[in-house]
Amino acid sequence: MDRIAITGGARLQGEIPISGAKNSAIKLMAASLLTDEPLRLTNMPRLADTRFLGKLLQRLGTEVVESELESGSETLLTTREIVSGFAPYDLVRQMRASFNVLGPLLARSGQAKVSLPGGCTIGARPVDLHLKALEALGARIDLHEGYVYAQAPRGLKGGEIDFPFVSVGATEHALLAAVLADGDTVMTNAAQEPEIVDLAECLNKMGAKITGAGTSTIRIQGATSLSGATHAVLPDRIETGTYALAAAMAGGEVRLTRTRSDFIAALIDKLVEAGVEVTAHNDGLTVKRNGGRLRAVELETDPYPGFATDLQAQFMALMTLAEGESIIRETIFENRFMHAPELRRLGADITVHGGEARVRGVEALEGAQVMATDLRASVSLVIAGLAARGETVVNRVYHLDRGFERLEEKLSACGAQIRRIQGDGEAED
Repeated sequence: MDRIAITGGARLQGEIPISGAKNSAIKLMAASLLTDEPLRLTNMPRLADTRFLGKLLQRLGTEVVESELESGSETLLTTREIVSGFAPYDLVRQMRASFNVLGPLLARSGQAKVSLPGGCTIGARPVDLHLKALEALGARIDLHEGYVYAQAPRGLKGGEIDFPFVSVGATEHALLAAVLADGDTVMTNAAQEPEIVDLAECLNKMGAKITGAGTSTIRIQGATSLSGATHAVLPDRIETGTYALAAAMAGGEVRLTRTRSDFIAALIDKLVEAGVEVTAHNDGLTVKRNGGRLRAVELETDPYPGFATDLQAQFMALMTLAEGESIIRETIFENRFMHAPELRRLGADITVHGGEARVRGVEALEGAQVMATDLRASVSLVIAGLAARGETVVNRVYHLDRGFERLEEKLSACGAQIRRIQGDGEAED
């Protein structure tokens, strides 16, 4: 199993291009099931998660063709017909978001059998809201032996979906189903993330009629069929925030390009509060810290446009070196402080009580062996390692490969001392 080794102390200087958003790309790929015409996705990230979903889509009948062009990575998906409505556990368990093929399969072919996604290290994340949304569209749902059996032999019908709490995944799933429902659908208390807007824009290019995406109320006028389209995946705001925090942790000056600063406005506010210099520009932002100790910050995770839960672990890493005591409250997922014990192995002073973590800044971190527990936690350990004395070795980096494209390459280009150690123990720069 691969590991990543970081020798801390090198300041970062240079430019990092941001990849397409993982969380958007995988839902856009699922949209290819809604039409028999080609869907061309540009600015596609090449990640373990997109590969997993590609394999599942191929099983369902999608032809997946990947291309590497001078303009970037593209994926062409063509589902001329649904050859199978069965998504087995062995594929769905590898990535929770693959459960979202259920809605498109049901909308286009009237039936589907999809495995429940199973457990998750950062919380229960039940799919109840997904299933209730589909039932509001007229689907008949049965659960047997870990599988969802869904039927709508006469097609889905427009309806009213009122989410009891904000759920990005359920909002996206409902969109993917409602676009082919007969009649109008209204979703209230919908998620407002940029990825929701990205999915709606792509579906509209395919012939859907969606308004209100990016607000709490979304309206969909069902279509009888959708066509092909070409759509560019939006920049990854979590990758943007992660590299901004890496620059703040290591010190130096890094320009992040091919992205948008407004996607991480809540993070930028906290970085500035902590004493980091952030400058927005047309195609991204520049993060600069040249001396002076960081200041402690209090924050709470919230649905967009609040502080993203997917940046909480990385920000905690930054606060381990801040002067004073930082308070971080996690309101989105339970069990999302599993990186705290690993940061303590590096010398961090962190106390966790329920959904609140108190981080008392220390003068320095010391390199050590640490273990990644999930995607965002794993990159928080890399960030901490950039500033730790000596060598930090992060184990179980397959988590990183799920969501960060060419991580070592991008950081190395800015001067970081980072390398991947292959499973056989041999290092690769």
